[in-house]
Parts: sequence; structure tokens; C-alpha cells
Amino acid sequence: MKKLFTLSIGLSSILLSQNITSIQYNGLLHLSQDVATEISGIEVGEPFDINKIDASIKEFYRQGYFSDIVVSTTANGGLVYEFKEKSVISKLEMNGYSSSDEQEELFITMGLRKGDLYDSRKVESAKKKLTKQIEAEGYYDTVIEIDVEPKEESVALVFNVNKGEKIYIEKIEFAGAENLDTDDLEATLANKEEDFIGWFPGFNSGVARLDDLSLDGKRAQDVYMQNGYMDATVSDPLMRVDAGSYKAEVTYNISEGEQYRVANVGIHGLIDGLDSEELKSELKVLEGKVFNVAKLRKDQSYLQEQVANLGYAFARVNPNFKKNSQDKTVSIDYTIIPGDKVVINDVIISGNHTTKDRVIRRDIYLAPGDQFSSTDLKDSKNALGRRGYFEKVDIEKERVDAHSMNLLVKVKETATGSIQAGGGYGSYQGAMVSASLSDRNIMGSGINAGISFDLSKIAVNYSLSIQNPRIWDSDYSFGASVYQSEFEYTTYDQKSIGASVNIGKQLTRNLFGSLSYSFSENEATDANNSNSAFAEVDYGQFIFEPKDLNYAKSTFTLGLNYDSTDDFYVPREGFILGGSLGYSGIGGDQKFFDATGKFGAYYGLEDIIDYDLILRYKARAKVLKDEGNIAIPEKLFMGGIGSVRGFEPYSITPFSGPTTDRTLLGGTQRLINTVEASIPLSKAAKMRLAFFYDHGMIGRSATSLDEITKEGYGVALEWFSPMGPINLVFAKAVDPESYDQTASFEFTMGQKF
Repeated sequence: MKKLFTLSIGLSSILLSQNITSIQYNGLLHLSQDVATEISGIEVGEPFDINKIDASIKEFYRQGYFSDIVVSTTANGGLVYEFKEKSVISKLEMNGYSSSDEQEELFITMGLRKGDLYDSRKVESAKKKLTKQIEAEGYYDTVIEIDVEPKEESVALVFNVNKGEKIYIEKIEFAGAENLDTDDLEATLANKEEDFIGWFPGFNSGVARLDDLSLDGKRAQDVYMQNGYMDATVSDPLMRVDAGSYKAEVTYNISEGEQYRVANVGIHGLIDGLDSEELKSELKVLEGKVFNVAKLRKDQSYLQEQVANLGYAFARVNPNFKKNSQDKTVSIDYTIIPGDKVVINDVIISGNHTTKDRVIRRDIYLAPGDQFSSTDLKDSKNALGRRGYFEKVDIEKERVDAHSMNLLVKVKETATGSIQAGGGYGSYQGAMVSASLSDRNIMGSGINAGISFDLSKIAVNYSLSIQNPRIWDSDYSFGASVYQSEFEYTTYDQKSIGASVNIGKQLTRNLFGSLSYSFSENEATDANNSNSAFAEVDYGQFIFEPKDLNYAKSTFTLGLNYDSTDDFYVPREGFILGGSLGYSGIGGDQKFFDATGKFGAYYGLEDIIDYDLILRYKARAKVLKDEGNIAIPEKLFMGGIGSVRGFEPYSITPFSGPTTDRTLLGGTQRLINTVEASIPLSKAAKMRLAFFYDHGMIGRSATSLDEITKEGYGVALEWFSPMGPINLVFAKAVDPESYDQTASFEFTMGQKF
């Protein structure tokens, strides 16, 4: 930093006794003359004051725009500031780390952007951030050199990165660990020993995460606290690295102490609206049980939420411990400090470049003037996540004063519109080609529309649909669709053309009701030239239909759906429970009732085991009740994605005749159960791996639901690609019969996992 104040020797003594006659600011680009005058604090007509001029120079430097400032005087008593502004960063480049398309975002996280003014301290800070990020990936001895290339009125910065070598943890030792299994201790660490097949996705590679190393001792100590060892201490880890092989050994020194049990639990500082006994009945820390700090944290969170639901947004719950070292017990008193009731001052939304503010606000259950509620806050975040518009949703509390707060709703939008084209091959379908143009959030309005077609050896499908989930931002929805399809089943071909309309209403935050009507014209043709292609069975008696069957179907359906999940594509918590009752018979040729039910439960274990494992259970049931006529194409089948994987779509159904020349009869009852476990495969690529087991039953009456039972298992690659969600399924049928049509590979695009 240079600060120069020059006075002509011959005139200095005279000028110091004169007033300033004029002030000039030369070389300013980012500041106006008026702003410069305000910053300097010096006015024409004031006497010369060297200390005041020196202070003005310091104030100009604090603005961050200048690399040099020179102040001089003129012969007639004028004051002249000469500014040299910092160079603009015109180019940012990185060699040896990160791909070119990722570098802009990486530089932003480092605190640098093109167009910024060059500041050596800011560049050095960015270098430290990059070094820390690379070390977090397990690289040792990272070296970063920065080339500053001067250009005309700008500079180009080139970061040359040598990532060094990765450190692999070969051995971890817990010295002094006697009462707990060392595997349980290691499971909580960020730095673990390399697994036997550590290179395989889902297993630990053993790569050291140096930025987490200093915290691992606390993680191990927390395991002791979860098992009642309140006096346990775990030292900081000592890592010894072999400079030749980059293999490392890590040692922790542990003093376990004694195990404590809970003597009693109390709650103090209750406010009106809360009942002590009711609250205690929900606590996880129980008297007589081994103390567990993880349960204590859940109790703190629960109590804080109950208080916050009454408007005390910044309530605190402090646990006080009274340890009895003689009988190894601990008494816990939760003290509630509610503070003041808080109302919402404003809801500030950011990150929505496409989605309109009003679309977001209609899913936020707190508005300016409302009393704060923790449950409302959580429900708002989950509701936004279920829309499928956003990759990430955060709602932060910003305190305005003791009685009011702002909600900062920060969203990161995901791709909702896509042009998709794909293909594949199946042993049953042959070559498949599909394409679609769709958007779940047209122009940020929340309206969902799409047009698509699918072509294969056995199928041709076209569809056009539109759905507005909140008409005029109300609780009502409206949708419509038209479609045309052709499908070759095992023993018959079907052609359909139809349309549907639906209206719905959001009954509660999680409960949605709908009423729909659909009409279709259908043509079914015997593909095997057999007189029994459309045979139906009625209590053992065959009823033969004509070789070709043409019919119209008119259906009204009433449905209810409950959804408390936290995300549209990959939910980690919540339930889905739905059902519908339909009747075909008011118009058309078909007369039957159909009832459907579905249930889904999702549970993420990351908070418990520090690993993003998601467990899923899904059940789907459907029953048809004949009221005069049900054509075979309207009956029930199983197989394929969304059913029993490992079998060809629509290939499982009751049949008659020999296995080599079967006549499909169709089912009227169906029940499918699915259990899945999903694990992260690549966070950067947004890929997950799901292991699944499907069990399905289908029959022609309530007493013969298990007339046919099929099972399948396998693994599915869940990829949230730039084109939308893609699901690649590799499945195996369990004990298939010789006549079963199995499928080892299927895929879908655009569906939730």
C-alpha cells in the first residue's frame, strides 16, 4: 500500500496557512466525484490538514478499488488525488483439477469470479479454500501455484494444481477400548480402514479425509456417550504416514471410565399449553436405562419443537446433569427457556430463477403476521420438496427483533423440463424407442404438461397430458389427457384410443381428493387365431367370446391420497397412503367396480448411522368386482417395473389350457409387496443403487388370491440424470416355471424411485 502526500518545498509553508481552493479526483472508474467527496470528508474552503488528508487516503483504500493513491497540491492551493484502480480479473483457469465445465462453480465457491477486482489477499484466501477441498478428498502434499498474467487493464489468473498423493488408512487402533466393540467405534469415523473390496461402490476405500481427522476423536467419544460412559475420553488421532507407500496407521488413546444409568428425568420451566406428564411420556431417555446422549438430543429437539409450536421460535432447552459417581447414576433436568413469542415479519424467497414466487408461497404455511410454528415450518419444507421442482430446499430463521423474525426460503431449482429420447432392448418387447417433451413446471407456473410416444416390436403409444395442481393458486386442481395405444399381449392384440379429465382438491396439507372420468374405445384381436383367446371362467364354466372384441369403456373414479414424504423423487421420510374406487358402466359396454389401494413407507438412516441408507416398503392392491361384463384386457396382470420385476410386463395372470398353448383368463384380485434398500453410488453424479425384493399374488376370487405367486429380486441403478430420473433395473425371477416369460433388464425414464 502506497500513501503519498507531496508539497512543493517552496510553497508548503504558505499552503499550510491557506485554505483549499479546489479538489480534483483523477482516475476514478468505480466511484463518482460526489461519492469520492463524501468518502474523503474534505471540502473546498477548508484549511489544509495533513492528518485529515492522510485519513482520507486510508478511507479510500478501505473501499477495495485502488492499488495506489497519490495526493499532490497545485500552486494556487488546489488538492489533487491521483488514483490507480486495481486490475479486473478477465480470466480464471485451473489446470490439474476439475473439469472445464465445473470450474466456474468451483471458483465461485472459492470466492472468485470473472469481473472481480484483483486482490492478492482474496486470491490467497481462494488458494487456501481449494487446498482444503482437495485435502478433504484424501490428497496429501497438495501444491497450488498461481500465475498472474498481466493484460491491458486486467489480469488472468491460472491455478496450477498438483494434487499430490492419496493417503490410504491401513490400520486403526483404539488403545484402551475394552467395553465397546471397536467395529462400532470405527463405523462412526469419517476415516476408516480400507474394506476388503473397498473399490466397489458402497464400500469404504480407506482414503483419508484429512479435514475430518480432527473430529473423529469426538465421534468415537460420542459412541461411548451413547452407551452410558459419561466420563470417557478419546484422544486426538495420531496418524503415521509411510512417505513411500502413502499408507497410514491411526491410533486413538481411550480412557473409558464407568457406565451410568438414568436415575430420574425432570422438566422445568413449563409454559401454558404444555403438560409435564404428557411430554415425559414421549421422551426417549428413560429412568433405569443406560444413559444415551443420542436419545437426549432427540428429547431436546422434541421439547424445543413443542415449545416452538406455541410461537416461541427461539426457545432453548438446556439439559442439566447431576452425576452420582458412587452408584453410577445420573439425574437429568430439562430446563425450558422459552423467550418471547415470535411472529413472522416477512417471507423472503431466493434461488428461484424460473419458478414464480407465488408458486412457492402457496406451499409455505407461514405468512407475514402469523405466529411461528415449528411444525408449520417442517411441513412447508416437505411440501416444497414433494413438488419435484427443486433439488434442494432450505428454510432459515432470521431474527429481526425479540418479537419478530424473517423466514429465508432458499431453493435450488432442478431440471423440470426435458426433451428425452431413449431406447433399449428386451427379450419380449424387442427393440424399443421412446421420446417425450415434458415439463413439470412450465415457465415456473407449476403446471405439468407433456407429449410422448413409445415404439417397440409389440407396442405403439402416444399421449398428451396437462395438469394444473393449483388453479388460480387455489386448493383445486384440474387435468386432462388424450392417448392412443397398441399393444401385443401373449394371446391377443389391443388397440385403444381415449381421453380423461380430472378435478381435485387439497383437503388438508397431506390429504388430496380427486374425481376423474375417462372414456376409451378398445379393439382386441385374437393374435393366435384361437377360438378361446378371450375365454373367461365363471365358477369353472368356460364362456367363449367372439374372436374379435370391440368395446367402449366409461369410468368414473373417486380417489383419496395421503402424502407426507419430504421429496418427490427420492423421499427419505414419510408415508404415502392412497385408495380409489371406480365404476365402469355409465355408458360404454363394460360394467364392473374396481378398488385400488397403495401404501409406501420411507425411512432414511443417515441421522442414525451416518450413512445415506434409505429403506422403502411399498404395497399395491387392486380388486375388480364383475357387475355384468369385464373384458379380458381390463382384467389384472403382473410383471415388469412397478409390479414383479424379473418377469416380462403383463405376462403373469391366471390361464387355462396346456402351458404350451395357454388361454389367458385374467385376474380380479392382485397384491404386490416390495422391499428396497437404496444406497449412494456417486453423490457428484446423483446416482444411487437400490437392492429390491418383489412378491406378487394374483387370482380370480378373494379365496384364490394366491392362485399365482411370483417373486423377483435384483438391483436397480437410480440416476438423476440431466435428462431426468432414469431407472435401470437388473432383475432375476425366483423359481420361474418353464412357460414364464422372464426379463433380466428393464428401464424407465421420468418416474420417481
